[in-house]
Amino acid sequence: MKPEWRILAVDTATRCCSAAVQVGGRLAAETVLRSDRTHSEHLLGMIQEVLKLAGLTVQAIDGMAVSIGPGSFTGLRIGISTIQGLALAGGRPCVGVSSLEVLACAGLPWPQGIWALMDARKGEVYGGRFREREGRLEPLAAEQVLPLETVLRAIDSPHLFIGDGAERYQDHIRSTLGELARFAPPERNFPRAGTLARIAQPRLAESAGAFDAGLLVPRYLRQPEAELRNRFAPAVHAAMDA
Repeated sequence: MKPEWRILAVDTATRCCSAAVQVGGRLAAETVLRSDRTHSEHLLGMIQEVLKLAGLTVQAIDGMAVSIGPGSFTGLRIGISTIQGLALAGGRPCVGVSSLEVLACAGLPWPQGIWALMDARKGEVYGGRFREREGRLEPLAAEQVLPLETVLRAIDSPHLFIGDGAERYQDHIRSTLGELARFAPPERNFPRAGTLARIAQPRLAESAGAFDAGLLVPRYLRQPEAELRNRFAPAVHAAMDA
């Protein structure tokens, strides 16, 4: 096991794009940009910036991490393909981490349940329920896309709500749950690469470098709109031709 893992982490799951370098369990550099422009325009520059700030080159990195979703379909593909390319070129291990897990981890320490909620539009949220156990985050249910009301009906004890979904629907959550609802500070409502790197370190160490960049697969939870259109297009055309 390496005494000091040097980890490059990238998160592109939301409008906030971030890159970070962690050395020996401590955050060495992180940069965050919130933009409505495509992350492909600035991600490589951000990676170069955090490496420079940390005093490292990409060749000095021991392992890499990237958020694999849920989140923006385009954003996830950009982050994953970038880390895949860097990891394969340098022969470095890499690991994918759930965006919802990264969000929930940013809410620690918290003694009770945590709901990480990302806005999925159409009145739905990407949701993951977690709690802290012995210093580690433990999932309480499978991550899924679901109506917000389904989340709220299951709450019977104080929970921390975190994520842009929690931020968007904060007034409704508060009016429904009252004192059972707690909310993270606004700056924690987007996944951050620094938190991602912290989660990734023990997984990289435990794997002894066995992670394969080819195994990084986006976790959409919902099919991309383009795929749905392509799936139903033949049936629509057939009905119109009938």
